[in-house]
Amino acid sequence: MTTQSGGTNTVRKFRRWSELSQAELAERTGVSRQTIANIEKGNYSPSVYLALSICKVLNRTVEEVFGEEQD
Repeated sequence: MTTQSGGTNTVRKFRRWSELSQAELAERTGVSRQTIANIEKGNYSPSVYLALSICKVLNRTVEEVFGEEQD
């Protein structure tokens, strides 16, 4: 399952701004590093619970990270 345009590159952007590796974000959200990599590539749509967890770790809103509108 692939994600829509919103969210894929913003996960990577906000993760990097937070100075977290994929492995660190994965550990904090309870998933594998490969899951984070696939979300960032747009190859995987996270569950609502995982999306909320990612946003909490990145200290961002769901709209900022997974919204359709990009800056």
